[in-house]
Amino acid sequence: MHGYVDNKADLVKRLRRAEGQVRGIQRMVEDDVYCIDILTQVSAATKALETVALQLLDDHLSHCVAEATREGGPVADEKIREASAAIARLVRS
Repeated sequence: MHGYVDNKADLVKRLRRAEGQVRGIQRMVEDDVYCIDILTQVSAATKALETVALQLLDDHLSHCVAEATREGGPVADEKIREASAAIARLVRS
């Protein structure tokens, strides 16, 4: 079972909202809306996805990584490497 299972409904709701924002941005471009207004919406959609990413990361750390570290060994090392790589990707984006 994945760590986000308890927050799945909230994550899906946030993702649907972000999907709607992206569709709205597409319409704005199609309708030749002013650049700054489009950029404002891109920023909002980006923040919505960042919120989802941070929630997933938090769930992963508190569930998957915590469980693996209790067991120890190579599985724990791998989970920590995974989490570090995920954090690095988020920071770079």
